[in-house]
Amino acid sequence: MNIMKNKTSIWNDINRDNISGGLMTGMLGIIGPPVMVIEAANAGMFTHEQTITWFYGVHFFGALLGIILSVYYRMPIVGAHSLTGVAFLVTVTPYFTFEELVGSYIITALIILLFGVSGIFKKVMSWIPREIIAAMLAGIIASYVFGIIPAALEMPAIGLTAIVAFLVFSKWNLRIPPMLGGVLTAVIMYFILNNFDFSALGTTPVAPTFAVPEFSLSAIVSVTLPLTLLILSNDATPAIGALESNGYKVPVNNILIASGLSSIGATLFGGQSANVGGMMTTIASDHASGEKSKRYIASVISSVIMLIFAIFAWALVPLMFDLPAPLMAILTGFVLIGVFASTLRRTFSNPKYTMSVIFTFIISVSGITYFYISAPIWALLIGTLIAKFIED
Repeated sequence: MNIMKNKTSIWNDINRDNISGGLMTGMLGIIGPPVMVIEAANAGMFTHEQTITWFYGVHFFGALLGIILSVYYRMPIVGAHSLTGVAFLVTVTPYFTFEELVGSYIITALIILLFGVSGIFKKVMSWIPREIIAAMLAGIIASYVFGIIPAALEMPAIGLTAIVAFLVFSKWNLRIPPMLGGVLTAVIMYFILNNFDFSALGTTPVAPTFAVPEFSLSAIVSVTLPLTLLILSNDATPAIGALESNGYKVPVNNILIASGLSSIGATLFGGQSANVGGMMTTIASDHASGEKSKRYIASVISSVIMLIFAIFAWALVPLMFDLPAPLMAILTGFVLIGVFASTLRRTFSNPKYTMSVIFTFIISVSGITYFYISAPIWALLIGTLIAKFIED
C-alpha cells in the first residue's frame, strides 16, 4: 500500500473537528511542559541563552517529528518532549552542569534509537513492573502537586478560581482537558488582575546555540536511566496504545527510531528529548478529533503551533521567568495533577506489589542523593528488588 498517495489532499482533509483537536493538543504542548522547563532551568541555574536554546531544541525537533510522521503515515502521531521527563529533571539539574546533562541526554536518545532498531521495546519494558515505574514517577511529582494548596492560599483569587475551573472541566467532561482549563484560568486571572502587563516580553532575539556535551558517569547513571524509562513508559507506551485502541496499525519500531533521531537533534541544543508525546497523541487520536483518516491533521496543527513557539521562545521565555513564584507553583501543580492521579492508579493497581511500590514511592519522594546516585534510581533499584525477590 502506498501510504504517501493523495498527498495533495491534505488541505481537503482539514475540518472543524481536527482543527479543534490540533488546537487543544498544541495548547497543551506550549503551556504544560514549558512551565516545568522553567522550573528545571531555575533549579539548575541555567543561563538565559541556555534556557532559550533548550526551549528551541525540544519544540523545534518535536514539531518536526510530529509533522513528518503524521503526514507520512496519515496517523495523529504527535511529537513533543516528555512532561514527566522534565518533572524528573527538576530534581537533578542542581547537581550536574548543563554540559553533563546534555551528555546524559545524548545517551538517552541513543538508547531510544537502539530500542527502535532492535525491536526489543516491549520485552525490555516488561523487566521492571509498571507499578514500580509509576510509583517512582508519583514520588518525583508529588511535591509539585501538593504545592497547589499553599500557593493558592498566597494568591487566593487566582488559585481558588483555577481550582474551581479544574473541577468544572472535570465534572462535565468538556472538550478542554481539565489540566488545560485550570492552567488557562490561572494565567488569564493573573493578567486580568495585573492589567495585562506584558512588559517582561523579550525584545532582543536570541539565536539558539549548539550545546557542547560532557560525558559523566554519575550523570549517565542518575539521569539517563530514569529519563529513558519515563519517556518509554509515560510517552511511547500510552501514545502507541492510544493509536492502537483507535484502530491504527502502528509502526512501533519506526516511531521509536524517529523519536531517537529527533531527540539527538534536540540534544544538540540542550534539549532532553523530542519524542512521540503520550498525552498529546492520546488527545489527537481520539474520536473527538473527527474522522479517523483525517485525524492526522490534528497532529500537523499542533506541531505548527509548537514550531511557532520554538521560533519565538526568545520573546516568551522572559515573560514566563517574570511570573511570581506562587503562580508558577499553581501552574506546575495543575500541569502535573492529571499525571499524578494516573500514576497513583497504576501504582496501586496490583495488590501483589503493595510493599514494593510503597518503598519505591517514599524513596523517590525523599529526594535523597547517595553515592552520587539520585533518589529515582535508588527507588527503581530497591522497589524492583523487593518486587522480584520478595513479592513475586
